[in-house]
Amino acid sequence: MTLDDVRAFYSEEVQLAAPLRSRAVAEAFARVPREAFLGRGPWQIGQPDLGMGATYLTTEDGDTRHIYHNVSVALDASRHLFNGQPATIGRWIDELEIRPGDGIFHLGCGTGYYTAILSELAGPDGRVLACEVDAGLAAQAQANLAPYANVSVHGGDGAAFDPGPCDVMLINAGVTHPLPDWLQRLKEGGRIIVPLTVAFGETLGKGVVAKIVRQGERFSARVIGMVVIYSSASARDAEIEKNLGKALPTGALMKLAGVRTDEHAEEETCILHAPGVCLTR
Repeated sequence: MTLDDVRAFYSEEVQLAAPLRSRAVAEAFARVPREAFLGRGPWQIGQPDLGMGATYLTTEDGDTRHIYHNVSVALDASRHLFNGQPATIGRWIDELEIRPGDGIFHLGCGTGYYTAILSELAGPDGRVLACEVDAGLAAQAQANLAPYANVSVHGGDGAAFDPGPCDVMLINAGVTHPLPDWLQRLKEGGRIIVPLTVAFGETLGKGVVAKIVRQGERFSARVIGMVVIYSSASARDAEIEKNLGKALPTGALMKLAGVRTDEHAEEETCILHAPGVCLTR
């Protein structure tokens, strides 16, 4: 098989495993060279586990074909930092319904692989603003994404960064709640994917992934899956995390239907009530 054959097969694997509804997303996975964002092999293939944290298998050599599967690849195994599972991130990207010309904010871009996928979908008339708090990864992302003219990379805390008005946001780190500033920066009809997690271990969190859509001053929401993911260092609130930890085992979050940012007293429909943001049924 040629490398083009391998990438085509990989794209089909991701499309079926996710599953992806958008052919454009699948084609973006076929075009972007994953090896350009992962460094030279051998690679450590990682499997996040809800009980164990993470386990790894090292590839026998640096054959590029090893990374063209639906597997997570360690960027820094000592910190459990991954280039995440393509079908998982691909499903999130698919749910964002990205259109050519969209303005996209990508928090937690790592070395830039999924940012490049977003760039392909936004097209030359769109823009992608990526943030990465780890200085070393941000520098790699800047170098890796240099060929993508519609992408800019900001090294620093994405939770404190103002991306301006956006059509789409992909939050690729575990947070305790969607920040009100993110929600207010969404344009009408804007979409955000955000993992809501409680910490286990020093760096990882587990929880649910929510899709939120702006409709005027209201925000509809729904859970699209479970997740184990690297935790954001700053977009976390200890009191909200405690209440999130109580809500997770009850299944209450699976009934998520909206997010409120208005001031209101806690009601029966509130799943997680906090100042400035409320997850509601």
